[in-house]
Amino acid sequence: MEWFHKRKQTKKQKFDEEMKASGGIVDPLNPTRRGFMSTAASVAVGAAGVTGASTLAALNNGAKADGEPIPVGAMLPYTGWGADDARNFEAGLTMAAEEINAMGGVLGRPIEFHYEDTKEITAETVTSAARRLIDRVEVHAIINGYNSPSVRAEYDTIADAGIPYIHDNTQYGHQFAVKDNMDRYYCIFQDDPSEYYYGPGLIYFLDELERTGKWTRPNNRIALLSGSIDYAITIAKGIRDTAAQFGWELAIDDVVTQPVDDWGPALVRVRDIEPAIVATTHGVPSDQTGLVTGFAENPINSLVYVQYALQLRGFLDIVKETGHGVFCSTTIGTLQDEIGLAFSKIVRDRWGADMTPMVAGQVYDSVYLWAIAAARAGGTGVPYDGIEQNRKVCDFLRGSIYRGVVGTIKFMWGQAAQPYPAETNDPSLGMPTIIMQCQDWTKDVTHIAPHPYANGEWMTPPWLSS
Repeated sequence: MEWFHKRKQTKKQKFDEEMKASGGIVDPLNPTRRGFMSTAASVAVGAAGVTGASTLAALNNGAKADGEPIPVGAMLPYTGWGADDARNFEAGLTMAAEEINAMGGVLGRPIEFHYEDTKEITAETVTSAARRLIDRVEVHAIINGYNSPSVRAEYDTIADAGIPYIHDNTQYGHQFAVKDNMDRYYCIFQDDPSEYYYGPGLIYFLDELERTGKWTRPNNRIALLSGSIDYAITIAKGIRDTAAQFGWELAIDDVVTQPVDDWGPALVRVRDIEPAIVATTHGVPSDQTGLVTGFAENPINSLVYVQYALQLRGFLDIVKETGHGVFCSTTIGTLQDEIGLAFSKIVRDRWGADMTPMVAGQVYDSVYLWAIAAARAGGTGVPYDGIEQNRKVCDFLRGSIYRGVVGTIKFMWGQAAQPYPAETNDPSLGMPTIIMQCQDWTKDVTHIAPHPYANGEWMTPPWLSS
């Protein structure tokens, strides 16, 4: 049995019951599994391999995108630590909008994106960006990647306006906020799974490595270096909740205040105990480059897991050979299958070899997801006065099952994407939590799990081979 099949069935049943009570999970146009699969099989592959292209074209019924533009907002961290992600997010949004407009837009109305800078992603900068988009531009929806450190500060501003908000904040807290306030936050969707799943996923993957003989733990010690933001703390909790079940002990369990300028003190402690694995949960690329290069100066017999950052082209360009053997995971990323690879090629051909299609694909799918729901609903609504129409759009979003470049988006309880394999054994009904390893820094990271999305095998880190 693979590592991802070890989740508890009772938890799965509980999630399904909660989602059913909160509005259901069935696509209104294809209410059966057979209906969904037959629709997916009949969909033509679009310019970048997106499976929603012919669905949208059919809904537009030959209309040309020459009507009044639909303003859509995006809040991106252009001038902060997330700047590299911001440029990739903008590429994904731009590409999706251009393709959709070429197919007739949303019932003949083209999509027009408007951007606001969230800078260092504080509660103030994100909320201010949302207000400007709503009050000045009167956007009909906001679609962007992550603004996780704001910890949902923008939700009330967007809920007051009653427009759809689709983000990739990757927060377990989002699920509970929406579940407990569904009447107010009905319009807010997280179209990737929550960060909590990183924790159990790491422990299950280590177990899989051991059971398949690809690695043998030298001891039972984990050095857990958690970041100080909500996102990082929640991932660390997932590791703590799962580690003991597999015989692990947290020999180091520290919260390191972000940003981290000097990993020296932490690495001294790590080298003193020589754990089987060093795991960080920061997710901030600028922080984790220092950890990887610092560890490489005097490596020990430990695996190194970093959160999220390894998939970024900019990160690999900094760590270079010191990243070989380091691994990470993401709950959302462009897959290395036929659809994902076609998309990746287009992104890099247009914007350059230093782009990260793993990131661009996240929002690319979000735009298609919203556009199809809006077309099914008969159009979009303006802020405040268009709440009734936007409720219809959100109803279709809530019931959608969409296969895009990052896998399948299907909302579970709390209006967050259902993860595969943590909450479903069916890869067609969940977004895969991808385990990645740097094996050659000049190339993209290798996807080593889960099946069927892996495109390579685990590589023993070179510092363990000597």
